[in-house]
Amino acid sequence: MLDTLSNAQCPGRSVGVFDSFAFRLIQAVLAAQCALSPPEFWPPDYGDQAILHGLDKYDFVVIGAGSGGSVVPSRLTENPNWKVLVLEEGGDPPQESEAPPFMFTMAQTNYSNNYYAEPSEVACWALKNRQCYMLTGKMIGGTGSMNGMIYIRGNSHDYDGWLEDGNDGWGWEDVLPYFEKSVRPVGNDTHPQGYVALNHYASFDEDIKRIIRRAADELKIPIVREFIENSEVGYTDVYGTVLNGHRMGSGKGHLGKVSKRPNLHVMKNTKVTKLNFEKNGKRVKSISLLLRGKYWFTVRAKKEYVLSAGTINSGNLLLLSGVGPKLDLQELKIPVIHDLPVGKNLQDHVGVPLFYAIQKGTAMPITEQQKLDNIYNYLFHSNGPLSSLGLTATTGFIDTKNRGTTTPTIEMHQLFFRCQDHDGLRIFLEGMSYNDEVSRNLHNVIKTAHVMVVLTSIAHPKSVGQLKLRSRNFQDHPIIIANLLKIDDDIETFVRSRIHHDRMERTNAFVENEVNLLHIPIKECDRYEFKTERYWRCYTKYFSTALYHLVGTVKMGGKNDKTACVNTRLQLLGVDNLRLADASIMPKIPTANTNAPTIMIAERAADFIKQRWSRMNVL
Repeated sequence: MLDTLSNAQCPGRSVGVFDSFAFRLIQAVLAAQCALSPPEFWPPDYGDQAILHGLDKYDFVVIGAGSGGSVVPSRLTENPNWKVLVLEEGGDPPQESEAPPFMFTMAQTNYSNNYYAEPSEVACWALKNRQCYMLTGKMIGGTGSMNGMIYIRGNSHDYDGWLEDGNDGWGWEDVLPYFEKSVRPVGNDTHPQGYVALNHYASFDEDIKRIIRRAADELKIPIVREFIENSEVGYTDVYGTVLNGHRMGSGKGHLGKVSKRPNLHVMKNTKVTKLNFEKNGKRVKSISLLLRGKYWFTVRAKKEYVLSAGTINSGNLLLLSGVGPKLDLQELKIPVIHDLPVGKNLQDHVGVPLFYAIQKGTAMPITEQQKLDNIYNYLFHSNGPLSSLGLTATTGFIDTKNRGTTTPTIEMHQLFFRCQDHDGLRIFLEGMSYNDEVSRNLHNVIKTAHVMVVLTSIAHPKSVGQLKLRSRNFQDHPIIIANLLKIDDDIETFVRSRIHHDRMERTNAFVENEVNLLHIPIKECDRYEFKTERYWRCYTKYFSTALYHLVGTVKMGGKNDKTACVNTRLQLLGVDNLRLADASIMPKIPTANTNAPTIMIAERAADFIKQRWSRMNVL
């Protein structure tokens, strides 16, 4: 057989030794690929047991095993007397989830819910069908298993603002211990405990990074060395939820690590379809769920239910269950359990990418041999460019208003694609859902130049959207009215950001290295002079995109907040035994990629639950 294979592939024959070597190498490569994400990384699926024997009685039922929903059961099952069931709509993450640069490969697949916002008059026109793509993960770890692994806590002013708005106990000094707890290494191999591993990424693309740092230095923008406590003005290399070149979010670091605990059961490919309330609406009496699309179950929690299905799915499930705006529910003939503004505070960090061509150094484009070496190094040694975000970890925060404060108005991530790296560029553009015309233009550029993307986002968007039901059918995607850039002040923030980008482009660092902003043909925008304010307004309408930092649909608020859905201990208003533990509760989006704040919220939810039921046990 080996001889046949070599004869078919090679004009020269082998006496058998190289055939054997090649076959061993192929076997080793396939084994290394399988070892990227072995089953022991993830909790075993209790679904088969449920089908055979039914479901046990549980103290707590957690709906959704995303960034927050992986933390809560990890903490609750530290008490061996508490039995916890976790219900996750997806399964284990794919192999691509492990490698940092492959974050965009899971978009448009079954590992994402693949939501699209309703068409807008002011945003996402360069995306396919002019619709903003809303990426949310459907797997263990949720969106935290497909995000950029960037770990940023936010600015202290974000949380102090929550406190000032009436959210007692949610100021910076209150939440900081929970940020720290979530990443503090604890436990051992014998008694594992959950935490999220934090590390800097391995350093690649140093030549481009030096250009950015030198340009920032010319403009006297701070270069911050340690950037974990706050999102302050400056450029830095941020931390990531990564360990030895592999993703280490809460799905693996919390839920996967403690999955052998006998008091923890996880059911995968399980969709919760409804929360069933008691007649007076004060308690959830059970939940209805569908396993693998064909097995129906009802499950009850003796103590509490924890809803952590994510900003879209948590809001959607509440609406389907009769918790939401009264008139909207009545229109769909859904019995109203609680008249609450669920879905009405949807927020996201809208982003606009700028594309730069870098001519210097293009005499040595990436080769096919280098690509193969990168794959080999990652599979066998967990190092090389596939083990790192490279330039993307270099993050900038800028105050476009020049107020002289450390509080930024925009955040920037740089992505870099070397000359002729069509594969990397294609993965990015398809993952972000940009249309074919945009892709063709950029692929023409990368034939002869490096391409750098500066993805600029608004730190504090004022535009707020809404989530609504499309129908009473749990299988239908909800209506997402994103309203990105609906308020003109958000567009003004992007227009002001052009001043920073213009200054960077004029620095000696950019000029000497031939770093130039690309002009991408857009018929409507080309009526205006390139780089003028009117041009940038038009460009923003086309290239704006959601950044998948969705928050706010089940808003937390104080006692006098009429827009609140949950109280400051994350309990759904009017319900004694249902708590939220995900990004949906955020009153305002923080100056941060939202994974770290979501994990912090889940840590707090777990503590609130422990405090309540430990006290009741004492009583």
